[in-house]
Amino acid sequence: MSSLVQSVDWLAIAPPTLAAVVGLVVLVADLFIGEEKKAVLGWVSVAGLAASALMLLPLRDGDRATFCLTGGAHACSYTADRFTLAIQFLVLGGALLAALLSVTALKDADKDLPEGEFWFLLLSSAAGAALLPASRDLATLIVALEVASLPAFALVGIKRGDKKSSEAALKFFLSSVTATAVSLMGVSFVYATTGSLYLTQIADKIQHVDGQFHTLAQAGVVLTLVGFAFKTAAVPFHFWVPDTYVGAPLPIAAYLSVVGKAVGFSGLILVTVVALPSYGDVWGPALAALAALTMTVGNVGALRQQATRAYSAVRLLAWSSVGQAGYLLVPIASAAYSKDADKAIGSTVAYALMYAVVNLGAFAVAALVSRTSPLNRISDYRGLYARSPLSALILGFFLLCLAGLPPGIIGLFAKVTVFAAAVDAGLGWLAVVMAVNVVIALFYYLQWTTLLFRAPEGGSEKHRVPAPLTAAIALTAVLGIALSGAPQLVLRFSATGLF
Repeated sequence: MSSLVQSVDWLAIAPPTLAAVVGLVVLVADLFIGEEKKAVLGWVSVAGLAASALMLLPLRDGDRATFCLTGGAHACSYTADRFTLAIQFLVLGGALLAALLSVTALKDADKDLPEGEFWFLLLSSAAGAALLPASRDLATLIVALEVASLPAFALVGIKRGDKKSSEAALKFFLSSVTATAVSLMGVSFVYATTGSLYLTQIADKIQHVDGQFHTLAQAGVVLTLVGFAFKTAAVPFHFWVPDTYVGAPLPIAAYLSVVGKAVGFSGLILVTVVALPSYGDVWGPALAALAALTMTVGNVGALRQQATRAYSAVRLLAWSSVGQAGYLLVPIASAAYSKDADKAIGSTVAYALMYAVVNLGAFAVAALVSRTSPLNRISDYRGLYARSPLSALILGFFLLCLAGLPPGIIGLFAKVTVFAAAVDAGLGWLAVVMAVNVVIALFYYLQWTTLLFRAPEGGSEKHRVPAPLTAAIALTAVLGIALSGAPQLVLRFSATGLF
């Protein structure tokens, strides 16, 4: 029997570890810092997340693994391959931008948000999210999933005395706990039939399960998929998304829309493509059906938002994120049918990177508008160009990216990549459904974009943009424009190397 030797490659685990350590430092420092100096905690957290992201640079040249078994079979619990680094870059970059938005939000909240607890929870969640794509055994995978999720519940409900925030946190908590329970039951069935928690060993052993345990193994695969479908906000497990985004502080809604999705999708990829490739006939059709349902319901939900309804801008972004989750599921489903699963998964990673940049940018401009229009209705964006020309142009660019229209070339490139993955895998019907949904999405994205440049109703109050918010908007705009100029960089960076 193999013995477990805890040989630790500290450089490989540095990105999530550094985020966790800075979180603990912030929590302890909060006890000794007076109220007037609490803002320092925010900048320490921003610096910590930036340092964690920079720790990815020494890892870019090759695969590293740690916490490995020795003996007959070689298997590791933590692997820093290209897939891991791409997702960790997305997670830590997304958390950094959310932190920049949070610096301004905490200052505006005027002590309604407890700063020390807020930064500790954000850093803890980011550390769990960065650990998850590196996890190569089911135990580490589930632990990382919960470390990413549990602080997020508290962040959604952290507004003091806000019933809407508390209700959103409760709905998010109950749905996520249900998902975790279902996932754990699925994982236990898989372990019972294979006798291993390591993903590579499961991939080999589950092909040779005794006939009497075959049904149990299939049930384990299905239950595990259902659990991760909750995390990715796939329909019909999406019901928590709109209310959670509206009730959460806006930077946390932005964080969940990007980092939360990255967590769910990276876990789903590891479970299906790495651990259960031989069960592609089970999870392939299931994910294809989920993709079609998710993108359709998400886009129709966004289309139905009324411009004058309170928080309609955030609700539209929430429903849009459900639709985008459907697009992200397409290449994962395609991996079950494709001869080149690596290429298919690379399409999901590429799309996720594009979506992260432009969606965080859209939320950053929404945070700017909410400073003068707290109800954040779509109608509040009318005449934004007259009040803040640069912000209106940037938001218009982000919306065109999400719609997949020039000059948002990166959005068009990402959609074509996903579309090609479906066609190459022989899923022509799914490509048609995606094309129809892209047309539906065009309508509400363009409707919002045209509103930005219409004549304002009443006075045109100028927006004052704080430095952290300016940095977040500028960073996402520069990245979006640069990637639209050289979209091939995303696909090259997102080549996964899972196999």
